Amino acid sequence: MIFLKRILTLFVVIILGLVLVSFLLPRDVKVARSIEIDAPAAEVFAKVNGLKVGADWSPRLVCDPKVNLQYSGPDTGVAAKLEWTSEHPQVGIGKQQIVESIESQNVVTALDFGGHGTALAAFNLVEAGGKIMITWDLETDMGISPIGRHMGLMMDKWVGGDYEVGLSNLKAMIEG
Repeated sequence: MIFLKRILTLFVVIILGLVLVSFLLPRDVKVARSIEIDAPAAEVFAKVNGLKVGADWSPRLVCDPKVNLQYSGPDTGVAAKLEWTSEHPQVGIGKQQIVESIESQNVVTALDFGGHGTALAAFNLVEAGGKIMITWDLETDMGISPIGRHMGLMMDKWVGGDYEVGLSNLKAMIEG
């Protein structure tokens, strides 16, 4: 009986410790990846300023060839919108809408992953020597939940790899 009490006490102490540590973890998470593309800013911008053309190089959408995509609004720029549904766990359901677009400089999209939260993603373009350094970033609020805060530690690993693949696909599409 004493052994069970000690195990239960240890379990409670570990759980409380994890909860307390979670409040020290950052609430806001940012993931960013960059790549240099040998092309004019206008050409790179054209590939990120439209959600339909973005599907051609997106790393997430290739996970499920049966994903259902619904586009609305203009083809490019502010108010272009994409809604997707998929039974694949890496794709799921969600919405994306361009909320800011500055010619050959940046595109910002608002993402809604249904019950999995919201985020802002951005493409920032900087021209140097005839090449473009494009940075794709994601910013999200993990909330006050201890589980969410601990998951925030994994966001760079989960999202960063996809962003690297997507940027490589974009580079190959433009330079290829």
